[in-house]
Formats: sequence, C-alpha cells, structure tokens
Amino acid sequence: MNFFEFMIKFPIEEDVIKYFIGIRYPDGVKCNHCGSDKVYQKKSRPKFFDCNNCGNTFSIFKGTIFEKTSTDLRKWFYAIHLFLNGKKSISGLQLKRELGVTYKTAWRMLHQIRKAMTTRNKGMYEAVVEIDETYIGGKPRKGNNRDDDSPPKTNKRGRGTTKTPVVGVISRNEKQVFAKVALPNGQGKKLSGKQLLNILNQIYKDDKTNIVISDEFRSHNVLKKANYIHLKVDHKKAFAYSSIHVNNIESFWAIVKRAIMGIYYHVSVKYMQNYIDEFCFRFNYRNINSSFDLLLKNAVLV
Repeated sequence: MNFFEFMIKFPIEEDVIKYFIGIRYPDGVKCNHCGSDKVYQKKSRPKFFDCNNCGNTFSIFKGTIFEKTSTDLRKWFYAIHLFLNGKKSISGLQLKRELGVTYKTAWRMLHQIRKAMTTRNKGMYEAVVEIDETYIGGKPRKGNNRDDDSPPKTNKRGRGTTKTPVVGVISRNEKQVFAKVALPNGQGKKLSGKQLLNILNQIYKDDKTNIVISDEFRSHNVLKKANYIHLKVDHKKAFAYSSIHVNNIESFWAIVKRAIMGIYYHVSVKYMQNYIDEFCFRFNYRNINSSFDLLLKNAVLV
C-alpha cells in the first residue's frame, strides 16, 4: 500500500474505525464484557458500543495498542504504514516530522507498534534449525574530559565482550526466525546452556525429531544431553560443511546490525527485546502483502 492508496482507503477517522472493526471482529462485534452480539454503535462516539444484554459500554480499542490514546487514529494507521514500508524501519524523529506530533508521542507510538510485533509462532518449528548468538552494543566512549589523552577503552569482540548477547534460532523449513535477548541469570552468567535450552523449548514441537546446527560454542554441548541431534561447524576450519552451517541466522544478524547502525544508532538494554521482536517480524513476514492487517490483528493484546 502506497501513500495514495492509504489516503483513498482511510479518508476520515470513521473509515479507520470501520476497518479495525472488521479486523478485530470478523464475525461481528461482540460485547467485551459478556460476549453478547446484541450490541449497537454509538453515533456520537463511534469507537464505543452499548450492549443490550449486560448494559455495559465498551470500546473496540480496549486491550489494544491504541487504548487510551488521544492521537488521531489516522495518524496511528499512517504510522504503521510508514513503519512497515521502511526497509529498515523508521526513527522516532522521522515519524515526528511525518505526523506532526511531539517526539514523545512518536516514540510511544513506535514502541506500542513493536508490542504488536511480538513473536506469536512459538512452538511451531520442526526438524532443522540453526542457533547462533550475536552481541549488540557500541564502542566504549572516552571520558567526559576532552583533555584526556589516554587511549579509549577497548570492547572485546565476540564472547567475553561486555555487550548484550542475543540468541537467535532460524528454521530452515519454515524460514522463520525467533530471537531473545540473553540477560545475565541470577549468578551473572550469560549464554548458559540452560538459557539456550529454554529458548529452544519455546519454539520446538515436542513430537518431532529435532536437529540443531550451531558453531563450536561450548554452551551448545548441552543439546546432546537434551536429546537433540546436534551438528556443529568449526569456524576455525571452515564456514560450512556442506549443509552444516549457520549462514542463515548470521545473515539475519547482519540485517539487525545494519538497521541499528543506520536508523537507531543506539538501543538500550531495557528496550532491546522490543527492537529484536521488530526485526523478527520484518524478517518472518517480508514476503507477504498483508503484513498491515496481520499487525492490526496482533494489536489486540488481550
């Protein structure tokens, strides 16, 4: 959908409301309180419906990312349109300029949209997956004293770095990716074998023979003890042994890092999982034309 198609489709806010009703209630509007279909829309407040069965009034945006917003709904839909059309996303400052809102509003809208991008395909992977880790974080800065001539601190690359680790799993059959920020556990350990198993248990079906391909990272050794068929590639010797490689998940990491460097520049640990969910959503639904409708469906959080 381009800009002109968007303007034709949503000329006024009532069209946005009507469209969302069709997405959230494909079988007809039902009361959010009692489930009755004996409801009618308020003419003066089209976001709201009255229920003849229980007597309650409810909003069609209750329990969604749009709940309690005072921003024009057309701006919300246009923000989603811009967000999905951007090859590597859109920054808060750019959205501020496009919508004519404050930066605080634009920032909140983007994070609400990311909530609708949370992975919903857990427990759906089968057969062969690749698992790998990456580390997100910039170079350490020098001190605030500009006269300080001491060399800048170095941030070790790869394992042992102070950057934040992210674990990713990609399915070769479904071409779907799932990634989680691996925060330190109670003992301060990162990327322990138990953490990796917890991630795999979230995405795998229990009734399949599961093959996991990884590199030589020692935490992956726990996979054999968990009855996975574990295949490894030693990157000191080769990038791949025929079909035994992690090139697919490494390609995904390249997309993530290019987007962070080119659009966001900095991602805090507090919100990092939201950004990772965004990149997973973009990758998983990159080849479908209905990602706009899919995101609106996922906008219902309850």
